[in-house]
Amino acid sequence: MENLQMISSAKTPEVLFDAENGKLLLKGRSIPENSIEFYKPLYDWVDSYAGQPKSETTIEVMLEYFNTSSSKCLLDLFKKLERMNGDASSVAVHWYYEEDDEDMAEAGEDYQAIIKLPFKMIEINEI
Repeated sequence: MENLQMISSAKTPEVLFDAENGKLLLKGRSIPENSIEFYKPLYDWVDSYAGQPKSETTIEVMLEYFNTSSSKCLLDLFKKLERMNGDASSVAVHWYYEEDDEDMAEAGEDYQAIIKLPFKMIEINEI
């Protein structure tokens, strides 16, 4: 299976979904003009990956900001990953937030309360 790689822009995050290592990365800002259109290739990739996932999959979310429509798309992405989590494959979320960014920390906690995946909240100096 091929990796999914998208270069970040002023409005979209860097995406690096590495099938061989079970590592998924979202990094930057997520304020695309059309969130559904932007996230569709990510959903499609995860659907395909779910057919033969690694025994351990980690998604690292390092977003400095995301808009409301992106938050819904992130939830949908987490739900797809949640369905993969089971006996044959474990999925974990690493949610990074800057030390003074209470909004991003809170957003991670909100997802953690909704999604049945192990969440690791990671405070860093700068994204």
